[in-house]
Amino acid sequence: MAGFLDKAKEQAQRGLTQGKEKVGEVQAQRAGHDLVRKLGAAYYAERHGTGSAASTQQAMSAVEQHIAQHGDGALR
Repeated sequence: MAGFLDKAKEQAQRGLTQGKEKVGEVQAQRAGHDLVRKLGAAYYAERHGTGSAASTQQAMSAVEQHIAQHGDGALR
């Protein structure tokens, strides 16, 4: 009986760990999408004369940092 409970506890821990990893991936993807959206808005504003190249560069740097931390898969 104790062996069964140990196995069940181990499986529950694995499931919990996998769930936390998946939540982290989803949060990274959402953050990546938000950064890309901000980059697009900064570029659009720059091209239409209401933004600056510095704003676009700052947004690009944020995207590059995100990719360095999470990989480019976080932008999909």
